[in-house]
Amino acid sequence: MTTSILQPLADFATVDLQPSALATNLCRLSALDWMACAIAGTDEPVSRILLSQALSEAGQPQASLFGGEQGLESGPACAPAKVPARMAALANGTISHALDYDDTHFDHIGHPSVAVFPAAFAIGEKTGKPLSEILQAALFGMELSIRVGLWLGRSHYQAGFHQTATAGAFGATTAAGRLLGLDAAQMAMALGLAATRAAGLKAQFGTMGKPYNAGLAATAGVEVAELIAAGFEANAAALDGPLGFGATHHGEDQGEAALKGLGEVWRFETVSHKFHACCHGLHAALEAARTLDLAAPEIASLTVRTHPRWMTVCNQPSPATGLGAKFSYRTVLAMQALGMDTARLESYSDAVCANPKLVALRNLIQVEPDETITETEAHVALLRRDGKRFEARHNLQAPQDYAEREARVLAKADALIGAARAAAIWSRLQNDLLGQDCTDFFVA
Repeated sequence: MTTSILQPLADFATVDLQPSALATNLCRLSALDWMACAIAGTDEPVSRILLSQALSEAGQPQASLFGGEQGLESGPACAPAKVPARMAALANGTISHALDYDDTHFDHIGHPSVAVFPAAFAIGEKTGKPLSEILQAALFGMELSIRVGLWLGRSHYQAGFHQTATAGAFGATTAAGRLLGLDAAQMAMALGLAATRAAGLKAQFGTMGKPYNAGLAATAGVEVAELIAAGFEANAAALDGPLGFGATHHGEDQGEAALKGLGEVWRFETVSHKFHACCHGLHAALEAARTLDLAAPEIASLTVRTHPRWMTVCNQPSPATGLGAKFSYRTVLAMQALGMDTARLESYSDAVCANPKLVALRNLIQVEPDETITETEAHVALLRRDGKRFEARHNLQAPQDYAEREARVLAKADALIGAARAAAIWSRLQNDLLGQDCTDFFVA
C-alpha cells in the first residue's frame, strides 16, 4: 500500500517543535564541521572556479561566500564578498564538499550538511535571521532530507543518483522555506517544485562534479523556496504523485519507513562525522584496523570484508592519484599501516600512491564483498608474519559518546583551520551568537 509522504513532510517542515537536545547539539557540531571543511577547501580548484563565477556575475549583496574576497584580491580578508543568495548557496555548497570531508548519514547514503547549511545560511543572512533560527531550520531540513532518502530507498542510489543532491534538495528547500515563513500548504508546493529541480549523478564521483552536486541541491532549495514565497504556483504532487520524483527516479516508495517517528524520533542523531579524509565507505575498515595496531613490517596479509555496495564506490585497487586514494581500501589501509595520518588532507597525493613501500604493502591487502555485513560496518583480518591471526570489526552506527565525538570534531577542525579560528566559531555556535550578519564565519 502506497503511503503519501508529501503532506506529513510539509507539516513537519513548518511545525513549531523543539528538536531533541542531542539532535540540536549534533547540529551545532555539524555546523562547525561544515564550516571547517568549507574554509579549508576554499583553495581547491573547483572552489576557485565557483568563486570566480560568483564574483564575475556580481549581483545583489545578499549572502557571503566562503573565501570570496581573500585570495581573489578583490577586497580585504575581513570583508568577504556577498552575492545573491542563490549563487552563495551554489558556491558554498560546492566549496564545503570540495574536500569530501564533511558529515554523512547512512540512512540515505548522503551528506546532509553540505546540501542544507549553505541554503539555510544564505537565506538566514539575506533575511537577517538570528543564528538560533538558522541552525534550527537547517536541522529540520537535514532531518527531512534523511526521511526523503529513506523514502527513495537504496534502488534510487544504486540506479546512479547522488542522494546528497537529490534528497538534499528537499532538505535545502525545507530550511530555506522555514526561514522564509512558508506555511504547510506553501511548503508542500515548494517540495513539489523542488522535485523538478533536484538532480545529481554518481557518474560525477571522482571529478569536480561531485561537490558541485551539493551546490546544486543548496541553490535549488533557495530558488524554489523564494519562488513559492513570491506566489509561484506548482504541482505539489510532483514529489510523490503519478509521474512524480519518486516514480521517475527509481524510488522504492518506502513511505512507512520514511514517516516512522517523524517529529518524535530525530534520525539526524545518528549522523556520522568523518575522521579520515577519504570516502566514508572506508572509515569502518580504518576504525577496525586502528584497534589492530597495524605495523607494515609485520603484515603477511590483510583481508577486508565490506558490504557489496561499497565495492563499486570506494574499491579502486591501485589508484595513481591522491583523489583516487580517497576511494581505495587497499591504499588507505596501507597508508595507515605505514604510519601516515589518514586524517590529514596532505596525506593523499600522487607521490604517496607511487611510494614503493605503499605499493608493495597494498598488494598484500585483499577486499571482499560480504552480504552479511551492513553498509556501516567492516571486518578486518590480519595475518602477521609470525603466523598469528587477529580480527576486528567496527560499525559506524554503533552508539558514540557525545563528548568523545565533540572532542574528535574539534580536533579535526583545529587541524583544518587552526585552533583559534575553530574555537571562535565553536563558541559562537554553542551560544547561538550572531552579530549583525554571518560574514565573519566566511573569512577563509
